[in-house]
Amino acid sequence: MKGNLRKILEDLKNSRLSIEDALQLIEQNQKTIELGYASLDINRENRTNIPEIIFCENKSADKILKIIKSILSEKEIVIGSRCSEEKLKLIKRKYPKGTFSFEGKAFFIGDTKEKIPGRVGLITAGTTDMPVCEEASIVLQALGVNCEKFYDIGVAGIHRLFSKVEKINSCDILIVAAGMEGALPSVIGGLFPQPIIAIPTSIGYGTSLNGFTALFAMLTSCSPGITVVNINNGVGAASAAVKILKLLDNESKRV
Repeated sequence: MKGNLRKILEDLKNSRLSIEDALQLIEQNQKTIELGYASLDINRENRTNIPEIIFCENKSADKILKIIKSILSEKEIVIGSRCSEEKLKLIKRKYPKGTFSFEGKAFFIGDTKEKIPGRVGLITAGTTDMPVCEEASIVLQALGVNCEKFYDIGVAGIHRLFSKVEKINSCDILIVAAGMEGALPSVIGGLFPQPIIAIPTSIGYGTSLNGFTALFAMLTSCSPGITVVNINNGVGAASAAVKILKLLDNESKRV
């Protein structure tokens, strides 16, 4: 919003816009769609680079479909997360051309955004950590980010990681998901120079405490520079990566 507002004010100052046109553009940037049970922040992407993403958990399929329809009436794409298999099937029946991840419980419908330069590496410690990275993958794809997946290369078989060092080094940002004791982001942080976004997952036995052990381990990592998002938060990790890449892209365009 700040960048858009500055441009509107500059155009107004330089007589490229009338006061009425400037007011109309400002109102459009603040627009919401009111559905009674939801107030859709339709221009959030203009302010934050990340559109409002439908959190489908505990929403009925009927409400989700109405939200999708409302967003698509204004925007070219809509993204959803935490969507059960049953709801995904209903949405896919209505929008068969969408992209759906039943493993990641996420989807996007519509045209993907213009490609952002750069690539994100999605890394998991085990196969059971894959759903959170699949959720992140849907968000990245929808917002125009290329990603490469490196799954099941955790510390229990650390040689698997070493065989992929060259390919991992070709990525610009690394998203690393791990459960159990959450050690993989620390290892990655000690080997690679890229920004690392760690996702603790709720995978593990008793004292893994549904992801809190992994969360605490990542927060107390001795590898400096690791950013940690909430437990199972693939959307948050992907959004952070998009913001970093968008910032770099905008800076390169100013040069």
